[in-house]
Amino acid sequence: MRGGQWQAFYLLRGLVEAGHSVRLLAPGGSPLLQAAQSQQMYARRLHWMALAGAVSGADLVHAHDARAHTLGALLPKPLVVSRRVAFPVRRGLLSRWKYARATQYIAVSECVKQELLDAGVRNERISVVYDGVPTYPEETGEERTQVIALDSDDPGKGKRIIEEAAALADIPVHFSRNLPRDLPRAALFVYITDSEGLGSAALLAMAYGAPVLASRVGGLPEVVQDHVTGVLTSNEPEKIARAIRHMLDDRAQTARMASRARARVERDFSIRRMVSGTVGVYERILS
Repeated sequence: MRGGQWQAFYLLRGLVEAGHSVRLLAPGGSPLLQAAQSQQMYARRLHWMALAGAVSGADLVHAHDARAHTLGALLPKPLVVSRRVAFPVRRGLLSRWKYARATQYIAVSECVKQELLDAGVRNERISVVYDGVPTYPEETGEERTQVIALDSDDPGKGKRIIEEAAALADIPVHFSRNLPRDLPRAALFVYITDSEGLGSAALLAMAYGAPVLASRVGGLPEVVQDHVTGVLTSNEPEKIARAIRHMLDDRAQTARMASRARARVERDFSIRRMVSGTVGVYERILS
């Protein structure tokens, strides 16, 4: 699952554990649908007939992607929309109608909130609730020897830039499609992207105690405090290469940043805090 699907899953699980009745509709065969069904949650394939049954008796609808936002806008229920991306809101007729329909927006960062404000959404209709990630044992028993980066087919996620930087630094980089498996071995996690609403992959690395080098874009500066809980960089291979070498050469300073980053995740980016913040939005709407 990608970051947004994990956040929806963590929220579902947290709501169920808190005693709320939750019904999930997701595309057939999606990892999110399969994960929810494996936990014996109410989870059905998203289609019109399932939508009518799931919404019956519900207090509100929470949409987590663009398609769900469109469908939710057609329903006679209070609508909460999570927005996770940092690019501008479209200004077409359908988009203007859709964005006027939502009762409340949950932005995953102040950066995303600003994009909504720029699109004309009123401040009182936007709440910022940061993503939450699990925390892990500080010592995993793994030797931290690898530079890890996210292996993504998305051209905006910077794989080519990281490859160029790795060649300049003469440092091998392991591109991972299974971060929970690989992060315990990470001497450094490199996260380069053109745009980012918040950066749940960076948060996950911080939770695993892996030092983070990330792009200075979007919501990432709200996660990674430069030279405090990690290092921020422009998306230039030469500068990324120098930062990689510096962070690997000064392991003591890098370890201190990683320790502060892990503490910040526990304080500000826990799943408990994310669920609590989301429930707070629900309660304000329903009251």
